[in-house]
Amino acid sequence: MGLFTGLITLPLAPLRGVVWLGDTLAREAHRQWTDPAVVRAELEAVHQRWVAGEISDDDRDRLEDALLQRLIAGRSEASLG
Repeated sequence: MGLFTGLITLPLAPLRGVVWLGDTLAREAHRQWTDPAVVRAELEAVHQRWVAGEISDDDRDRLEDALLQRLIAGRSEASLG
């Protein structure tokens, strides 16, 4: 990028920074959302809540299904890319 182009696009620098930050945060959130260790910990928490009688069998099944879908989505994306 030349000096002239740098000076002309300087007012856009804060916008580019915000876009970069948003992209970075989205990637990190998605990584944590599909991280197998995080999903396993959440599955264990659901199991503990079920054992303690805090949630019903139906709630446990629904929560486990959602967590397993996250795990499957993360694995299929990892195999693609």
